[in-house]
Amino acid sequence: MILIVDSGSTKCDWIAVDANGNQLLEKMRTKGLNPAILSEKKLKKIIKKNKDLKANRESVTQVFFYGAGCGTDKPNALLRIVLQQIFINAEITVKEDTMAAVYATINNDKEAAVVCILGTGSNCSYYDGKNIQQRVRSLGYSIMDDASGNYYGRQLIRDYYFNKMPEDIKIAMADRYNLEEDYIKYNMYKQPNPNAYLAAFAEFMFLNKDSAYIKALIKKGIILFTENMIMQYKEELKTAPVHFAGSIAFFSQDEIKEVAEEYGFTLGNFIRRPIEGLVSYHTEIEV
Repeated sequence: MILIVDSGSTKCDWIAVDANGNQLLEKMRTKGLNPAILSEKKLKKIIKKNKDLKANRESVTQVFFYGAGCGTDKPNALLRIVLQQIFINAEITVKEDTMAAVYATINNDKEAAVVCILGTGSNCSYYDGKNIQQRVRSLGYSIMDDASGNYYGRQLIRDYYFNKMPEDIKIAMADRYNLEEDYIKYNMYKQPNPNAYLAAFAEFMFLNKDSAYIKALIKKGIILFTENMIMQYKEELKTAPVHFAGSIAFFSQDEIKEVAEEYGFTLGNFIRRPIEGLVSYHTEIEV
C-alpha cells in the first residue's frame, strides 16, 4: 500500500493506492500536519485519530508526504520521525508542498514552469524540468504569505476594526463570525495554528465576491504576490507559463487573469487540490 499525502496547515488529504494507482481506501482527510508549527505529540495524535490510517498502518510500504512547513531541515526531520514511528514498514519521503504543486500542475515531467501556491499560505517557485528553484525564502505567515488565506483573513479583520469596509459587509461579517477582540486575540495568541484561524475568514470573502470592496481586496493581494514573488522570475516568465495550486487561487481565477494580463505573464493550469495529480505522478511517472 502506498500513501500519497498533501498537507497544508489547515487540512491534509490522504490517498491509499497500489503500485498501479488503484485506490485501496476511501480518500481520507485529517487536520493539517505542519511540523513547523505543531509538536511531535500533536502530529502523532492527528494521524492516529484517523481509524483507517491506524488500522492499515502496518500494510503501508511507502509514504510520499508533501506538506507546508517541510521545506527546512528540522521540521522535515521531525515529520519523517513521526511518520516512521506510525508506519513502521514504510519507506518515508517528505518534501515541501511546493513540490506537490509542481507535480500536480505541470503538463509533463520535463516542462519548465513558474508554480504558485495560494492556499492557507502562499509560495512561488520555478521548476526547470528537473529541479526547483526558489528566489525567496519564506519567513512564515506573519511576515510574508501575500494573497494567501491567512493574508486575506488578516486584511478583513483589520478593515473591520479600522472601519475600512462597507457597512453591509461589516454587518455580514459580524453576523457570521465572533469578532470580539478577546476571542480574536485568544485564537491568535493562545491557540495552535493561528494562520489557519485567519485563513478561515477567506470563505466569507468568496461568498461575498459580488462586492466591489471584496473584488478590490482580492486583486490587491494578487498584485502584491505578483510583484513580490512571481516577478522574481522575470527572465523565466518570457518562456514559462505560470501554474497555480490551492483553493484561494482556484476561486480567484478572474482576478489572477486580470493581473496576468497587466503584468504580461502567461497563465497555465489552476488546480484546487494537488492530491489527484500526485497519484498520477507517483504511479505513472518515474520519480
